[in-house]
Amino acid sequence: MTVGSASAGWYLRRLSRMGPREIGGRAGDAVRRRRWRSARPECPSVTGARFTAVLPAGTIASVPPDAAKRLVAEADRLLAGHVEYFGVDRDDLADPDWWYDPKTGQRAPWGYAFDVPYRDEHAAGDIKQIWELSRHQYLTVLAAAYAVTGNERYAERVAEHLRSWWASNAPLRGAHWISGIELGIRLLSWVWIRRLLDDWPGAAALFEDNPVARHQIWHHQRWLAAFPSRGSSANNHVIAEAAGQFAAACAFGWFPASPRWRSDALRSLERHLKSNTFGSGLNRELATEYHGLVLELGLAALAEADAAGVPVPASVRLVLLRMTDALAAVVDSRLRPPRQGDADDGHGLVLDGTGTDRWASLLATGDAVFGRLDWWPAVTATDVRTPLLTALIRPYAKNGTAPAVTRPPRRPGHFTDAGMTILRGPGEIWCRCDGGPHGFLSIAAHAHADALSLEVRHDGVDVLAEPGTYCYHGEPAWRRYFRSTLGHNTLQLDGADQSVSGGPFLWTRHARSRVLAAETSGDVARWCAEHDGYRPSVHRRRVELAAASRELRVVDEVRGPGRSVRLAFHLGPAITADLAGERAVLTWARDGEERSAVLDLPEQLRWRAHRGESDPPLGWYSAGFGRKEPATTLVGTGFTDGAEGFTTVLGFRG
Repeated sequence: MTVGSASAGWYLRRLSRMGPREIGGRAGDAVRRRRWRSARPECPSVTGARFTAVLPAGTIASVPPDAAKRLVAEADRLLAGHVEYFGVDRDDLADPDWWYDPKTGQRAPWGYAFDVPYRDEHAAGDIKQIWELSRHQYLTVLAAAYAVTGNERYAERVAEHLRSWWASNAPLRGAHWISGIELGIRLLSWVWIRRLLDDWPGAAALFEDNPVARHQIWHHQRWLAAFPSRGSSANNHVIAEAAGQFAAACAFGWFPASPRWRSDALRSLERHLKSNTFGSGLNRELATEYHGLVLELGLAALAEADAAGVPVPASVRLVLLRMTDALAAVVDSRLRPPRQGDADDGHGLVLDGTGTDRWASLLATGDAVFGRLDWWPAVTATDVRTPLLTALIRPYAKNGTAPAVTRPPRRPGHFTDAGMTILRGPGEIWCRCDGGPHGFLSIAAHAHADALSLEVRHDGVDVLAEPGTYCYHGEPAWRRYFRSTLGHNTLQLDGADQSVSGGPFLWTRHARSRVLAAETSGDVARWCAEHDGYRPSVHRRRVELAAASRELRVVDEVRGPGRSVRLAFHLGPAITADLAGERAVLTWARDGEERSAVLDLPEQLRWRAHRGESDPPLGWYSAGFGRKEPATTLVGTGFTDGAEGFTTVLGFRG
């Protein structure tokens, strides 16, 4: 099946993952889409519209100089027409074609939005390349540069592009009216563009005094109210939809429906922030970049509520607090979080230049809003977004509706509900062990077949690496590889994945994992878990990290009938491996110093090094969406009879 032409079998598999309520809701959506094809009402007339959700006086002056310098450098590149999305450079940003995909050279077809075959790369191009520009987050950067410098060139370019986009993308026409997450993030961008341009003489004429802008804002909110993500699709998308709808209804509350949109969006945001987040604070999709996306969206929505004086349920602040504490708990010594699950470089609100650390920014915002705990890692990096957001958000301790909450007195190492365990050792050794659920909701859209996988770093350098995601649409063989069991540091039986895929964002059978032991303190940290993805066999893995010897020991057992086995260890792109028999000497450099480790592999298996192979894919690392580079993968093949385990020892030198 190609990505663009879903087969009848795919539809049946997708239908099987829905409940009756979701099926009914989607049937109603289908009827509404048919009705909207010919019935497009005009935006109601508005008089006396004003924008009052401005930044407090003196906020811009609080932006750190080095962060402002990065911002202006990025804005100048944008002004010169240059931008890079997902590994593709484009130089047409001075006058962009809003429907053009520079990766394939395709233009998305015109027509009724819900008829556009956006999953078919041959017909519509790479839809993420087309959608990304129209999130208008590069325009928030230009608007922020105007706010920092007062240079009207940035504001004028923003106005040119907004007018161009509005003229080229009539409501319900074309690819930019298909997906709710795109509309939600775009609305959030427009709110911040208007806020950051407030001192520009043309701001009111561009927004509240402009009937075209009001028409677009109204239709975006009408769309979001009509077509929320539902049931098995109510993941990060519904958070973006609710956050964008809420932000616009607060800041652009000019329409008769604005109070209803605002209250409905706030209820949705409260409900889905809780449902998308474990009690421990980790995101239920178990895809770290979506943890960051949801946290950004939640903080941005909270800023709009506080700016507008809209009361927010205490649970919203509490979920965001727990998410921030969880992020502080899982990052490594360089503030890098796990690379778990899907990642598509999606951001909720962009106000910074290239080189700004996303995770440091979130922790800095968390510090200002919630207060850092003693065990939090130190954050020394600066950013633009933190002082702007926190100028609007009331600090947690000063908010009268904030409940008293018990926060972790020491850094958590094990998250029972998420099945994530972080083992830490001397020399900045960091090891993530995965014993959690396969994914979120019945389709687990952003999950990988990675049960019992490991991710090991030394001083922030990937040693045993999580290879990443690389792509969603258009390259099904690569999508399958980066989601596969073989594409992770775990064990594969009989050449099959532990969980069964029914499509690029659909899993029809989920491996069930359980953690049997997790001890993250003491001289030897231990973890043990098992999963049933190879029924009737059970894969059990034990991991020990000894502080004194700086040694990580991994034992894999297969309980059940004899089967063929492949055990993979993916090395980071900075690692050079010299494999001889069952021993690999690993070397890399960090801050100008040579580092090394020895990987002793199970002698029962035959070991080979693979690097940059494409048919089939093996030996790759994706640092970000749309980007991949060769990296060494060590694969051991053989058989198991259940009598003994496979022991791997990774020893760090020096």
